[in-house]
Amino acid sequence: MKRIAFFFILTATTLIGNNKIYSQAAHIPKCKNRLVVIAHRGDHTEAPENTLAAYKNAIKNGADYVEIDLRTTKDGELVIMHDSKIDRMTNGKGAVREMTYEELKKWPVIEKSHPEWQEQPIPTFSEVLELCHKKINIYLDFKDASVIKSLRLIEKYGMQKNVVVYINSEEQFREWKSIAPQMPLMVSLPDSIKSATALSDFITSSGVNILDGSYEDYTPEMVKAAAAKNVPVWPDIQSPHEGPEEWNVALSKGLAGLQTDHPKLLTDYLKKKGVR
Repeated sequence: MKRIAFFFILTATTLIGNNKIYSQAAHIPKCKNRLVVIAHRGDHTEAPENTLAAYKNAIKNGADYVEIDLRTTKDGELVIMHDSKIDRMTNGKGAVREMTYEELKKWPVIEKSHPEWQEQPIPTFSEVLELCHKKINIYLDFKDASVIKSLRLIEKYGMQKNVVVYINSEEQFREWKSIAPQMPLMVSLPDSIKSATALSDFITSSGVNILDGSYEDYTPEMVKAAAAKNVPVWPDIQSPHEGPEEWNVALSKGLAGLQTDHPKLLTDYLKKKGVR
């Protein structure tokens, strides 16, 4: 299932320009496995999503990345929450951006359909970086935050070579590229890209480093075209019902990675297939 994202087309005229400041200088984190497994909002099959407990499960179960959603509180604290409001994942109500961190701390994260998973605190970005350091890479879905502040924390915890940033707007892309050109940036496949040639042209003109989107939107030819430009394709395959049928289709396309809601089941499956 494709995540809701800001799909945009970046052009050579608007981004690369005459000074070439947006050339692809980024370094994608090294991974020991042939196919990258990304735990969507952590491994939330036994813990509430986007919590330290979910990230610990992802580490334990062999994922290569945890995907996290970064937001900013009213008083400038960087915290993890997928939605702009806390309503779905807590018993409170309100927008993250309109609450102080102290106010947020009053509302622990819960999975309402699984109360046995217990309450978990809303994690700060610092806590996540500390947890993941030397254990797992971070796929940072950059929802609402300061690039400079985020980068400084990444540097503080020595995670510069272990983070990729998923971009939700052209403004974010420009800012990350100008401030941290070494940071690998990921965007979703624009809806207009339907062929290998169009995909190749998009990569050349945009300077993106990794591609996301739905696994169903890619053909083997498109994946090869991206690989020829040294751009891996790590699309979304997550859904409550994903399994071997979907994974086999994805593998047949030659994809370099998958974002999943079932990281342990997927890693076990890949081991049996000899892909991991």
